[in-house]
Amino acid sequence: MIRVAAVGDLHVGADSAALWRAALAPVSAAADLLLLAGDLTRSGSKADEEALGVALDAVRIPIVAVLGNHDHHEDRVGPLVASLEGRGVSVLEGSSIVHEVDGVRIGIAGAKGFGGGFEGACGSEFGEPEMKAFIRHTRELAGDLENALAILEADLRIALLHYAPIAATLAGERCEIYPFLGSYLLGEAIDRAGADLVLHGHAHAGSARGTTHSGVCVRNVAQPVIQCPYVVFCFDPTGGAS
Repeated sequence: MIRVAAVGDLHVGADSAALWRAALAPVSAAADLLLLAGDLTRSGSKADEEALGVALDAVRIPIVAVLGNHDHHEDRVGPLVASLEGRGVSVLEGSSIVHEVDGVRIGIAGAKGFGGGFEGACGSEFGEPEMKAFIRHTRELAGDLENALAILEADLRIALLHYAPIAATLAGERCEIYPFLGSYLLGEAIDRAGADLVLHGHAHAGSARGTTHSGVCVRNVAQPVIQCPYVVFCFDPTGGAS
């Protein structure tokens, strides 16, 4: 049995680093991999970066992460990523990685994603330059994710995002903010490339479960949704997840 732990929206700061360190310490015995679905820090500051290092210090299994909007706030993405990678964390953005567990190749393709909305209530590349840039950014990130998934040679393929690729896992959020929580372009990219599981965060008041149009399982692992330090997905090497 392959065990993949996941959580998003840790929002680690100086006052929560020790709490998160204690909460994540058991994951090394509970899972084979830990996936982090963005918003690792409160604002991506230097102090947050150091606190995140403390929080992850006790984890002894491979960690794969994407960043979230909070991690971008201080415009320190470069130093934050360098710090994480210096600790052995793989940070993905339109890229992928394969980990082998008991002879099974687990491929993770990751991207932060972005907003724009969903079918029937979405933005388009029309009008002001700012609106065109907004949707174009999402389209480009979705394309990068699709490419990263498509080239994965793995027995199990997981798409790791911060923003949501479907509306179903946003249920519980105010519908007015759906365009800022995700985009259907991400879901379309996943359906074209294929995946066994999609994980995202960002929607703190959203719902845990949904599927893409082609039936790919999507799980919202934002910590306020799962209400625990992480959730573990178990995969039978012959197929299927629980």
